[in-house]
Amino acid sequence: MAVFAAVLAAHLPLLRLPYYWDEAGYYIPAAYDFFRTGSLIPYSTLSNAHPPLPSIYLALWWKLLAFAPWVTRLAMCVLSSLALLAVYQLAIATTQKPRVAIATAVLTAIYPVWFAQSSLAHADMFAAAATLWAIVFFLEERLCLTALCFSLAALSKETAIVTPIALAVWQAWLAFAPRRWKPASEVFRHSRLAKAGTLLLPVLPLACWYIYHWHRTGFVFGNPEYLRYNATATLTPLRVLLAFAHRVMHIAVHMNMFVPVLSMLACMMLPPVDGRKRISINNQLLFYVIILANLLFFSVLGGALLTRYLLPLYPLVLLVCVNTFYRRLRQWHWLIALSAVAFVAGLFVNPPYRFAPEDNLAYRDVILLHEAAIRQIEAHYPDATVLSAWPATDELSKPELGYVKASMQIASIDNFSLLQIEKAAQLSDPYTVGLIFSTKYDPPHLPFNLGRRNETLDARFFDFHRDLPPEIIAHLLGGKVVWRAARQGQWAAVLHFDHPQLAMQTQDGLLPLHYNQP
Repeated sequence: MAVFAAVLAAHLPLLRLPYYWDEAGYYIPAAYDFFRTGSLIPYSTLSNAHPPLPSIYLALWWKLLAFAPWVTRLAMCVLSSLALLAVYQLAIATTQKPRVAIATAVLTAIYPVWFAQSSLAHADMFAAAATLWAIVFFLEERLCLTALCFSLAALSKETAIVTPIALAVWQAWLAFAPRRWKPASEVFRHSRLAKAGTLLLPVLPLACWYIYHWHRTGFVFGNPEYLRYNATATLTPLRVLLAFAHRVMHIAVHMNMFVPVLSMLACMMLPPVDGRKRISINNQLLFYVIILANLLFFSVLGGALLTRYLLPLYPLVLLVCVNTFYRRLRQWHWLIALSAVAFVAGLFVNPPYRFAPEDNLAYRDVILLHEAAIRQIEAHYPDATVLSAWPATDELSKPELGYVKASMQIASIDNFSLLQIEKAAQLSDPYTVGLIFSTKYDPPHLPFNLGRRNETLDARFFDFHRDLPPEIIAHLLGGKVVWRAARQGQWAAVLHFDHPQLAMQTQDGLLPLHYNQP
């Protein structure tokens, strides 16, 4: 209850925000479908074959309290609190030091990626909480609870199955690995193989879910476009290598994580303080197996390089860092304070490179911009057909997401790149208003910009594109900007079109050169 009270107090200003991005695009519609009809397969959005446990959990909260964003965010704060309690228990199990456990849990709670996800209704916090408790129970040799928690993780998000499979392979390898002095005893070998078998049990409920999904939809792993984007289109060797480099940066550098990581590396050059023990080699190897398996897995699969996929890994990294501070430095509290300051700063100050707004409080800026733009449209053009891109198209057409009182007519494009604006010029839908917004954090003059070559690779493998400014979009489509606002490098604008153009000319010099595409 103490952990929950602290988490809730920290997130109070965020509880009434309407739904954001993937919340609006999948998780809330899927849960809302289950809430209304009991259907485990969503029908108001395309089924991605995600397991149904998050929908069931959220629907239960809505049934008990109300269908409202604050209830959803309250439910997610409960999950975050349970996960943080698991972080504390994990630190106790591996270090036996309450001070180290408290410091690790606090740093995890305020790490920007974790903090942002603690009130967002994504499946990753479900999977992280269950995975962390499974690791705790595994270290305590409580194998039935380990299998149960890993099963809950897999039924929350299918990709969570990588951790028990990796641990099963590790246990099997330990059973047969050659020993330096003598071969492993039969008792030891059987014990490891029993653990490996138990760790593989969560595959069964996940397989049952996929069989059910196939029976109901005809697709095992979701609709073909989703499968192509997240699996078959990601298997290029160069793409995997680039994705792995991104993943290493996410786990060791992103959102000021470099502060505790570099501090840990510096501390390792100091001699240990007498009487202070390290995390055992066996437990450290367990952590490294989990981290490496997830980094590799999410470098091969997953079209978007979202950091929330790595959510269970951040506490493991922080635990190793904090215990190293404690073991190597008498004044270790100063490094905890330095890391805490860096993390709190990361919540409010955007990094000098492109990132997903959901990695810190930048997502709040996106929501506030969209709310303000939609209020302008409702006030001045309530009956208009609105040209926009996802997720604003859902925000305008689905009142349950919290942006509009009644559904509005929309004309949809994918984004606001030149190619899509050309498509908008040819649309048959008679739109008269446009809701234009930045689809990513991409302000000009970023210090860490790797240049055109890197942008070409990002466009090829990671759907990178440049959004045209509202003024240029208005010019190309024969309209004018009637409202615009910006917050922390992100923007939104409302455009009005008297007579949308049916064709565009880009060779008149009004487009800056860097917007031209081959």
